[in-house]
Amino acid sequence: MAQVVNAHARQVAPPARALAALVGAFALLIVVLPLNAFARAPESFADLAEQVMEAVVNISASTTVETRNRTLPQLPPGTPFEDLFEEFFNRRGQGDGPRPPRRSNSLGSGFVIDPSGIVVTNNHVIGDANEISVIFADGQQLKAEIVGKDSKLDIAVLKVKADKPLKAVRFGDSEKLRPGDWVIAIGNPFGLGGSVTAGIVSARGRNIQSGPYDNYIQTDAAINKGNSGGPLFNMDGEVVGINTAILSPSGGSVGIGFAVPSAMAVPVIEQLRQYGETRRGWLGVRIQNVDEATAEALGIGAPRGALIAGVDEKGPAKPAGLEVGDVIVRFDGVEVKQSRDLPRIVASTPVGKTVEVTIIRKGKEETKKVTLGRLEDNDRQASLNQPPADQPNVVRRALGLELSGLTEELRRRYGIKEGLKGVVVTRVDPSSSAADKRIQAGEVIVEVGQEPVSSPADVSRRIEALKKEGKKSALLLVANAQGEVRFVAVSIE
Repeated sequence: MAQVVNAHARQVAPPARALAALVGAFALLIVVLPLNAFARAPESFADLAEQVMEAVVNISASTTVETRNRTLPQLPPGTPFEDLFEEFFNRRGQGDGPRPPRRSNSLGSGFVIDPSGIVVTNNHVIGDANEISVIFADGQQLKAEIVGKDSKLDIAVLKVKADKPLKAVRFGDSEKLRPGDWVIAIGNPFGLGGSVTAGIVSARGRNIQSGPYDNYIQTDAAINKGNSGGPLFNMDGEVVGINTAILSPSGGSVGIGFAVPSAMAVPVIEQLRQYGETRRGWLGVRIQNVDEATAEALGIGAPRGALIAGVDEKGPAKPAGLEVGDVIVRFDGVEVKQSRDLPRIVASTPVGKTVEVTIIRKGKEETKKVTLGRLEDNDRQASLNQPPADQPNVVRRALGLELSGLTEELRRRYGIKEGLKGVVVTRVDPSSSAADKRIQAGEVIVEVGQEPVSSPADVSRRIEALKKEGKKSALLLVANAQGEVRFVAVSIE
């Protein structure tokens, strides 16, 4: 038996050695490939930092604040040490006499984009400053004037007069960035001067609820107070972002910083340089997001697009035929995945351009042509023109709501504006789907299932019709007392 085994063993041994060698080769391959991949990371960022450091500047902004006089505390006559109290408060500048203006200072970062002296920073760095200074890496300090600024994207463009051409950096394409790409940030954290930090792109398209065009690059490169306005560089030394904000419970870096992408910043900077102001496209609609319940009620399948909740009577959308209840799914050839995409796409489209807008109306796609207007700084609000209707004074329950015709007495009770038509909510069942969607007493239901309603009976009929159509939710157009409307999908099951 031993011989058989040994013989068998001798026959098996060569393949076993070959298999072991093959396994070893694969193991080596498995280990070596990732190591080679990681080896592509830069050993040092020194050459890159040295290449661009000279173009990064510190920004010092000073604001003169008028200080109001404060009177002395009223002391009872004959109070002991009355003279000492008066002298103490006068020394602290709290007496009745005139007080000198107080200066408020802020520090931030910026970078030169044109050798002639054009500097970019954040709008919040300069604010309403009376005096702005740009401090260069060699210690040179120059007074700056404001070319233009934009609070919505938090960008400011400055100009300084230098004796010789300045070192400048160029913008890169932030659209080419991928999560995991290396980036470096250079700025003036806590007033320390030029500081370099490195990290990766953590994410793109971040919405931090700071403005209408949020689309930030998130990075774990350390960004702290004072880095605002400074550049975020890719490995080619191109500016791909403007460092703007951090998420931090302590006020210091925890590895979550945000930068305005260059793809959004460059058009605004060009407008500020050319006109001293921004010139954004304006569609003239008020929109809201489409959730699953709303998508089901509208019959559009998966949630997508921007639902029009209001159309400005004087805006470009009105003559183009856009209506409340339409869902915009494509604008000028660009897909609108969710409502927050639309303001950014519209704003970046040239004023006066005629574009195609694809909408879904009552389950069918249509294309409209719209010639964009110009967005004013005060962000024009949509105004609504609802059709008149009769409102008999009837109370009826539906969807967990008590509904009544809109009488003059109810209009006065809830402060409902004149001209607003529909059915008023007088009570909300706290356990209902309507309560979950924050419908409140005093609000007015204008439409149910994209059809106007003028009485509680209209609401009941529309709900029954939607049930027969197999709908699980009723899409309500709800107005508050001031006439501002929103769509709400309420379960009818």
